[in-house]
Amino acid sequence: MKTIFDHIENARSKPHHVRKRIAFGVSAGATALIALVWLIGSISTGAFAIKGSNFADSTGQSQIVTTSAGNTQNNIAGAAAALPSANTPAHIEIIDSASSTSAKHAAEQTTIPF
Repeated sequence: MKTIFDHIENARSKPHHVRKRIAFGVSAGATALIALVWLIGSISTGAFAIKGSNFADSTGQSQIVTTSAGNTQNNIAGAAAALPSANTPAHIEIIDSASSTSAKHAAEQTTIPF
């Protein structure tokens, strides 16, 4: 089995363009190894985890969730009725839901004359 010094001597005997290719390959491999160790270490420690991503988590308050039971026409009145008392901090939570009114309006084509 060859030692590292034998591999270096073998590379020294090669032409310049081959030595450049060997040097680039070794440096790319070492960089990939270091990046892999760093990524595994960061993921295992939870460095990329998002903690306290909403307003309620960051203020330490509980979340308030409102739902409408089939009546989608009075969403504003339902949201106003679900308002918490004045001593809790305000927050906004957007919930995407399919509405029956948006399906009625078809997209119209717009022509812009030049």
